[in-house]
Amino acid sequence: MDNKTNEILQKNVALLSKLSEQEVNMMPAIEAPLPSVVQVKQIVTLVKSIIFPDYFNKRQPDETIRSYYIGGHMEELYRLLVKQIAYGLQFCEDCEEITTKEKVYQEAAKLATEFIDELPEIKRLLYTDVQAMFDNDPAAPNYGEVIFCYPVMNAMTHYRIAHKLHQLQVPVIPRIITEQAHSKTGIDIHPGATIGEYFAIDHGTGVVIGETCIIGNHVTLYQGVTLGAKSFKYDEQGNMLNVPRHPIIEDNVTVYSNASILGRITIGHHSVIGGNIWVTHDVPPYSRIQQSKAVEGSFDGGLGI
Repeated sequence: MDNKTNEILQKNVALLSKLSEQEVNMMPAIEAPLPSVVQVKQIVTLVKSIIFPDYFNKRQPDETIRSYYIGGHMEELYRLLVKQIAYGLQFCEDCEEITTKEKVYQEAAKLATEFIDELPEIKRLLYTDVQAMFDNDPAAPNYGEVIFCYPVMNAMTHYRIAHKLHQLQVPVIPRIITEQAHSKTGIDIHPGATIGEYFAIDHGTGVVIGETCIIGNHVTLYQGVTLGAKSFKYDEQGNMLNVPRHPIIEDNVTVYSNASILGRITIGHHSVIGGNIWVTHDVPPYSRIQQSKAVEGSFDGGLGI
């Protein structure tokens, strides 16, 4: 390494080692370790091994042996949850009463226990999603292929975990979990969205479900569907308000590929929304919304185009 290169390296190390004002303002006020993306991923893996034990562990027909393995995973899950929730709590804006390390870990332990108590319900919901996907896809030869291979099950496992943590008001961790699924599957579900049972996404790539979406039971989406916001509201200081701004999709609705449903509107139950549709108004129950038919015509030498 020549002298000039060495000087440039030293200069930039010195510059980048200084905390800028912007960097300080963006960091949590409490000096504590930040959540570990790797360990949050381990949390999801442990939940999958508990909920789908025959698929992501060695199959154990004997319930006693099965409970031994699930118990071990549960203990490890609790340990990781407490630590990562504790690290995440430093991002909480409404936790002024949690002022000491002891109180942080007490709160984290409480939240971890409450989450684990919800695992049977998370499992029940996920198995309804497996059933919905199997029922909606003639290419699915068996349930195992849906659980092992379908991106919707990866995305929904992450979402169901993250949504419960979001309901418990755990900061940051739920979003890390859903973004891990987003990066792997292309399915972007905000942990704040509310999704009922028997939910299916066929193919899945490019699906976006916003934070304040409410989705009923037996709803099916296809690839590229956006359930998004049409506009945003601001307070007197010009700050964006977090108010309901995404669609409500009632029971037994099917939305085909690349449809965009925007704003706080309601799609009535038993409706079908066709592909490549832009919907910004309420749709009554039992509706069929589709593109207008293409105009057929012949052109001579490009005339009329």
